[in-house]
Amino acid sequence: MRAVTISLFGFLLVIAATIISFCDGNSNVLCIESERQALLKFKQHLIDRSNRLSSWVEGEDCCECLGVLCNNLTGHVKMLHLGLSSPYEDASDAEWDAYVGSKLGGEINPSLIELKHLSFLDLSNNDFGGLSIPEFIGSLKSLTYLNLSSANFQTPIPHNLGNLSKLNYLDLGHKCLFEAKTLQWVSVLSSLLYLDLSYANLTKATDWLQATHKLPSLVELHLSGCFLNNNPSPISVNYTSLTVLDLSRNTLSSVPTWIFSLRSLVSIDLNSNGVEGVIPSGFRDMSSLKFLDLSFNSFSSSSTLNWLSNLNRLQFLGLRGVSLQDNQLEIIEPKCLESLCNLREMDLSNNGIDQEVSEVIESLSRCSLDRLESLNIASNKLSGHLPDQLGQFKNLVYLSLSGNSISGPIPFSIGKLSSLKVLDVSHNRLNATLPQSLGQLGNLEHLDVSNNMLEGNISEMHFSDLTRLDYFSHLTTC
Repeated sequence: MRAVTISLFGFLLVIAATIISFCDGNSNVLCIESERQALLKFKQHLIDRSNRLSSWVEGEDCCECLGVLCNNLTGHVKMLHLGLSSPYEDASDAEWDAYVGSKLGGEINPSLIELKHLSFLDLSNNDFGGLSIPEFIGSLKSLTYLNLSSANFQTPIPHNLGNLSKLNYLDLGHKCLFEAKTLQWVSVLSSLLYLDLSYANLTKATDWLQATHKLPSLVELHLSGCFLNNNPSPISVNYTSLTVLDLSRNTLSSVPTWIFSLRSLVSIDLNSNGVEGVIPSGFRDMSSLKFLDLSFNSFSSSSTLNWLSNLNRLQFLGLRGVSLQDNQLEIIEPKCLESLCNLREMDLSNNGIDQEVSEVIESLSRCSLDRLESLNIASNKLSGHLPDQLGQFKNLVYLSLSGNSISGPIPFSIGKLSSLKVLDVSHNRLNATLPQSLGQLGNLEHLDVSNNMLEGNISEMHFSDLTRLDYFSHLTTC
């Protein structure tokens, strides 16, 4: 669960304002006939199983068609929004079936080139069956927004996308099997604010850093799963506007040193890279950070977390499974957590943390009581009793303490966690009886207390108000 999303909110507000400017007012201006014919021809080559484009018919004003937005003064088509929103992971089978059935397929007809004023094109989350991105898209010179993500395009990225000099937003990431030998074409997109090429194969594009770091306006860079490794870095980088950097799921063997010169970064994601060596102390100077994920790496035994005390704006901290097996990090010093007053989500699961669970809870309770929404410290070596302070985290939605050696009772104060949806304390040494205060957790959906040494019977009092509970496990394996 990620409670924190760091994104390009400012740019989305610009898009929203643009939409309002196109649609506001009672205009009698109809769409341009040549543009209507271009859209109808475009539709003819699409596969539309759910009949999403049923309003696209001869004789109708194309400005009233689904997914089409026009300038209300000139009638020119400005936006073509045919992307889909992916359902949440816990959506029902029916919702997922409807989503899959609504995907457009077929071919992208070059008739769109007649839309001379088109500034916004979104075909994301459709399924174009492994087609290449049409070359003509590089000729849509008015585009400021292009989103072809998760639409099953394949083969090399056309370099003529570098002709789109007005482009602010470019997303070609996720489920698009692209390969690029160079990113030189990106370096000329001087207006770019947002770039996502996640899961493109950039093994041969060794110029990716040189091509992107000179983009003067770039705010977000997403290159997750691109097979990047530690190429020789330039002496300095020039990401003057960058606030979000995602290099997760690559093959970086160390944390790139140039990152520490980017003091304006708000979000860094380096999870799942196989990074080795000491966790760099350079993070201590990145005081603007709100999101930091270093999970699933292999840091060395001499790593410490003392630098965390400087990151008092941090909202998300991910250190899950960082393979600190033989380390001196068996104990998290209280001072590392006491200053994280804005922390909303912390994941320290799957490490070798060996200390009293009360020390971790009490350290967090000194500052982040009102903000913490998700706490995962599962699969460690935590011991001792759960403190009463646990009930003070009133905004906690997710709590996982499973796979430790925690003993004693579940504190009665657990009933104060009125926002809690997931509680997992399985595979510990908890004893005594389940507190009846569990029945006060009206938002609880998932409860797992299995594989403990709990005593007594489970009565109706435990579940009288748990109307949303859809999973409960209390079985004990002997």
